[in-house]
Amino acid sequence: MISSEKMENIAKKVRIDVLEMTCKSGSGHPGGSLSCVDILVALYFKILNHNRENPGWEDRDRFILSKGHAAPAFFSILAKCGYISESELKNLRSFGAILQGHPNRALPGVEVSTGSLGQGLSIAAGVAFSAKMDFKNYFTYVLLGDGECDEGQIWEAAMFASHNKLDNLIVIVDRNQFQIDDLTEKVVSLEPFSKKWESFGWFVCEVDGNNIDALLKGFETVKPLKGKPKVIIAHTLKGKGVTFMEGCNVYHGKCLTTEECIRACNELS
Repeated sequence: MISSEKMENIAKKVRIDVLEMTCKSGSGHPGGSLSCVDILVALYFKILNHNRENPGWEDRDRFILSKGHAAPAFFSILAKCGYISESELKNLRSFGAILQGHPNRALPGVEVSTGSLGQGLSIAAGVAFSAKMDFKNYFTYVLLGDGECDEGQIWEAAMFASHNKLDNLIVIVDRNQFQIDDLTEKVVSLEPFSKKWESFGWFVCEVDGNNIDALLKGFETVKPLKGKPKVIIAHTLKGKGVTFMEGCNVYHGKCLTTEECIRACNELS
């Protein structure tokens, strides 16, 4: 059984990978990748039922990264779990490399090619519905960005999931308060966010999304609930782990300079 302390150490290594990958490529989305690292670590090292030796195992839990621009964090997680080689990380977004700007289902461990925001929940709801029809016991998890919750398709899928009582579907929203243009509340206000989900017929749990113990407790709380789909609103910091990046939207799609990267990685080490 992996400890919370071990998972926190893994999260630090993933954050360093994110910074080094995006710095080397000069391309990517470091801020939103850093905010969701703890969520991904909690999922892949404690919550998800998966098998790196058999990525297509029929009874595996499914995970869909709807906020596909957080691919650097996801790729690092896949490497830490043994789905891909650690050596591939240095080739992020390089011509001909297997790791591109968004997840590609040609990669082992990737269920869906994502990146067009707003579509991940529809896909996840379809997968969860299929499991119900086939009397399968696996769960489907999907990670949304809070900015993509501006998309009408998110709420259409939320209605579908509630109508069909998809209690095998768990959404995690990376609520880091920012989207590409500005604060979410300045662009299109999401609040009262939890009440919106409740009004669509979902169980809602709010947690500190940068605290692994809080995340694990959240998953343990919602997973056994029956009759409704579930959403965990994970309150996070964009750029989490690096002092000068935290809560700073400049690094949404801007990569660190070499000097900044060295300083940031030293802070995480």
